[in-house]
Amino acid sequence: MREDERISVVKELLFDYVKSPSLRHIRDPYSLIRLAQEIVRRVDRGNSIWRKWDGQREVLLKSAVGCWIPVEALRDFINEMPGPRVTATDVGQRLKAFEEEEYYSYPKEELQKGCLALYEKEKANETELPAIIGLLRDRVERGEERLRAEQQKRYQRLREADRIAREQRLLSGADCKWTQLQKSPRWYCRANGRTYRLSPTNDKMWNLYRVNSVSEEDEAALIGKYQRRGDATKVVSQMAYQPEPKW
Repeated sequence: MREDERISVVKELLFDYVKSPSLRHIRDPYSLIRLAQEIVRRVDRGNSIWRKWDGQREVLLKSAVGCWIPVEALRDFINEMPGPRVTATDVGQRLKAFEEEEYYSYPKEELQKGCLALYEKEKANETELPAIIGLLRDRVERGEERLRAEQQKRYQRLREADRIAREQRLLSGADCKWTQLQKSPRWYCRANGRTYRLSPTNDKMWNLYRVNSVSEEDEAALIGKYQRRGDATKVVSQMAYQPEPKW
């Protein structure tokens, strides 16, 4: 690609980017990274090491990423398009290169069986490959969203199970890290058999108390006021093993 062509490509991408009505979007670091990647990709396209791949071939193959379409089927269709013949290795390695780029993700094995079944069904009906890719793309997107939702639910269940375990440990009298009881804004921990409480203040800081139990009505001795919970943790780790007065 000649230098003047590179400048034109960069100008075009920059002009399109700053058309956004949102200053927040324009200044967003992730969006800027994507813009930089697209600039490099477009500028390098004229000097690509992949000699058999023009724009239309790449568009087709990129749309098939993650859809579990057999490489041989993609090879056969691409060889019907204008351009040099490609092998299954050409197609497989170009797919792999796309998967490793920022915009694309690796195929989800959980979706493989359903994708292959749908592909075979549509192939038997003589559906054209680009149409099959579009159908599978929709299926994959829905499947990935479902997998993300399931993963989030598993994470929430694990968090809740961990919270309950810590709460039970606190109530049993065992040493434990900072733990909330139900939806209380207060946090409790126990170190060396001694119980401490953190209470939020109106100025977004924390009051650290030494308490005898986790009862809300229990008398408490104020130890100090701290900006972060981590600061209070450091104090507790020292005080818990030092002589203390009778509270």
